[in-house]
Amino acid sequence: MRAIGNFLWFILGGVVMGLAWWLAGLLAFVSIIGIPWGKACFVIGTFTFFPFGKQAISRRELTGRDDVGTGALGLVGNVLWFVFAGVWLAIGHVMAAFANFVTIIGIPFAIQHLKLAGIALAPIGQTVVSNEMADAARRDGARAQVDNLRR
Repeated sequence: MRAIGNFLWFILGGVVMGLAWWLAGLLAFVSIIGIPWGKACFVIGTFTFFPFGKQAISRRELTGRDDVGTGALGLVGNVLWFVFAGVWLAIGHVMAAFANFVTIIGIPFAIQHLKLAGIALAPIGQTVVSNEMADAARRDGARAQVDNLRR
C-alpha cells in the first residue's frame, strides 16, 4: 500500500514540492552560511518525494538527548529558516493540500501536505525515520517518562 501511495503522490504533485525543497537547499548552499539548512532541505526534499511509510520526528525524541539542532541554536536556526524559506515552502504545501482536499480521493495526500507544511516551518532538529522506528522511539520515551515519575 505504501508503494502505491508513494507512486501516486510522486506523480500527482509530490515531485513539484520535492524539487522546491531541493531548490531551497541549493540556494542555501550558495550562501555558504546556509549549508546546514541546505542539508536539511535535501533530506526533507527526499522525504517529500516519497513520504508514505516515514515520519519526521525530533532528534531529541529519537535519541533521548539534546544536540545542537534541538537546543537553543536549533531554535535560532528555525527562526531564521522560518523568515527566509520556511513560510514559503509551507504556503506551497498548504496550497497543494487545498487542491487535494477539493477531490475526495486526494484527501490522504492533502493531510500529508499539511504535515509537510508543519515540518517546513521548523525543520532544524528533525530527522526522517520509518513509521515503525518513530513509534518505537515514542514508546521508549513514554516508558522512560513513566519510570522517572515512579521514582
